[in-house]
Formats: sequence, structure tokens, C-alpha cells
Amino acid sequence: MPDDPHRHIDTTAITAGRGASGDSLAPVLFPATTYEVDTVAEHAAMMGAERTTKLYSRFGSPTVREFEDAIAEMEGAEAALAAASGMGTVTAVVLALCSQGDHVVATNQVFSVTYGLMAFHLPRFGIEVTFVNGTDADAIAAAVIPGRTQVVFAETPANPALSLVDLAALGALRGPITVVDSTLAGPTVQHPLEYGVDLVVHAATKGIAGHNDSLLGVVAGSRELIDAIWAWQSTMGAQASPFDAWNALRGLRTLPIRAHRQAESARELATFMEGHSAIESVAYPFLPSHRQYDLATRQMTSGGSMVAFEVRGGAEATIAFIDRCRLARIALSLGGPETLLTHPATVAARYSPAERADLGITDGLVRMSVGLEHVDDLRADLGQALGGS
Repeated sequence: MPDDPHRHIDTTAITAGRGASGDSLAPVLFPATTYEVDTVAEHAAMMGAERTTKLYSRFGSPTVREFEDAIAEMEGAEAALAAASGMGTVTAVVLALCSQGDHVVATNQVFSVTYGLMAFHLPRFGIEVTFVNGTDADAIAAAVIPGRTQVVFAETPANPALSLVDLAALGALRGPITVVDSTLAGPTVQHPLEYGVDLVVHAATKGIAGHNDSLLGVVAGSRELIDAIWAWQSTMGAQASPFDAWNALRGLRTLPIRAHRQAESARELATFMEGHSAIESVAYPFLPSHRQYDLATRQMTSGGSMVAFEVRGGAEATIAFIDRCRLARIALSLGGPETLLTHPATVAARYSPAERADLGITDGLVRMSVGLEHVDDLRADLGQALGGS
């Protein structure tokens, strides 16, 4: 935890996660999978310790621990645990905390792969899942079965249509462990733990690492919960790569300034798109037209770097628009320096129309991750691809 609780997060991004670096200003990469010890007794002591970093890298790594410590500081958490991907973290959290016969409440509006885990795989292990509308706090609370619901899992802002979950209402739930996937916001935009939420999850591959060169997930919360998740994750084998954690720690240093610039551009572009005749609707949390705008301004410091919009004319017109863009690129990820476009209906084609509707995916929906290009150039590119006015 930081020595000064009033320190700005911009400063914490620079100062945190330096425990193993010594006098090196750059993060130090420890690529080793195993470490030599001097005596059998030393080995015995390490085998009895949790999350040791110089025994075997499936249990922990000094470089990964530096990244985890940095995330914990930025989230105001006691501890954090990194995994090999965002879904590695989500899976480790749910399977560490739930057993056969347990019940999970999950919001409908979640990342499509998270939806697949909840809808198709958890029932195979005897874990029942109830999906509810994440924008309805009363529905979330009503779905909790006292004594049986082990986890309530929510994503906010939700991928891909950017609906929001009320963090204060979620944090007020008593009984189940509450988990928020905050990937589309990141630790510079919102802090779910401050609202009483138990665990916050990030696909650190995205904005946190920020350069499309690191596959990584991370969860932060109380030390007790993180240790329990670590015990499962170290068995599951979803440990984070030291190299990916090294890249992410480097990216973390510039996260606040990148997130600020990207959010400014995203808001400008959302406003531009909202006024264009070829656009049916735009979803961006800090647009006054967003139906949860008041909630967004209460629990977020900015609208983030993601914009969702619906192109008039359905799938054919939408795909043609995306294909005509020259500066904005077609790719799956988000949060990096390049502006990326995704057609969610194509990506989620394996789901039924009803399932896509639950995820907020229409044929004309486009998800745009706004990068660091000049906003005027992005506006011109989107405008020429849309045509008209």
C-alpha cells in the first residue's frame, strides 16, 4: 500500500512496483523458471511459503510480483495476482471461489468469452449461473440466493456496448463475493474497491500494458482472497509470463497520460459521430445522451477510450464502412496506441441472435478503441469512410 494515501495515481504509476529493481530505473526482467538455493532447509522453508518468488516461476516471479504490487497500489488493494491472460484471471477467480452446487450471478453485458465461460462451462462443473441485466441494480440484488450465491460478477463499462453497473449498489451487497471486470475503464478511470466491491479484474493486455505486446490478466483485492485464488491458479498453471509482466510494468508508467489523451479524443469522436447522418446511435459514458450519464460521472473520472456506435443500414453498410477506414485499423484488442475497429457481430458469430442481443450486439454495432493518433486525423478518416454529412 502507498505510504501517502493522498498521492495522485499519476505519481503511483511511476513509483510503484520497484521492489526487485534495485537501483535500476527500468523494470528488471527475471526470466528464470527456477532458482538455486544453498540448503535443503531453505528449500523446505520456501515450499511452505505462499507466493514465493524465487522457487519456481509457476508459484511466482520477482518481475511478475513487481507488476502485481504496482497494480495493487494503483487499485488501493492489499494484494494483486497476475495470470497469463485476462480470461486466465477470470477463470481462476471463479473456479477458486466456487464449487459444485454453488451459484453465480453474472450480468448479461459481459465480454463474449466471459459469457461463454459462465453460460456453457461452469454448468458442466455443477455451478449454476443466473444472468441479469447489469443496468438494473435491483435485479442483481434479487438474483442473489442467500447462503448459496458465492460470486456476483459484473463488467463495467460492459464490452462492447458500454452499459454501466452501479458500483455503489454492487458493493453494498452482503454475502457473495463481488467481482468487477474493469478492463474498459482501467485503474485511472474508476476504482471499484472504493465502493465496497471485493475484487477488481483487468485484462492487462489492453490499456494497462498499452502497446499490444503483452498477454496478461490481473486481479486485485484483499490478501486473503488473492491468496485463495493464487492457490488455485498455481495448480491450474495459468501463471503470468515474466516477459509479459515486464512489458506491462513498462506500459503502466505511462498509463495515466495515455488514458487521459485517449479519453479526450474518444469524447471528441463520439460527439462527431453522434452528429453524423450515417450513424444511428452512439454510446460513450461521458456523452450527455448516454442513458447512464449521471452514473458515469459519479463513478468514473472520464469516459475511457472506447466508443460504441451503430451504423445505419445493418451489417452490410457497417462492414463496408469499416473496410473503407484507412487510419483506424481492424483488430480484436483495445487500449493500445493504434485506433482499432471491431465488428462485434462478426466476432460473436458463434452465438445465437438471442445471445448476441443479451450481450448488446446488433448487426450495425462497431466497437472503436481510440488510440493516440491526432484526433483531427481520426475524425477525417471516419468521416470519409462514412460519407455524407
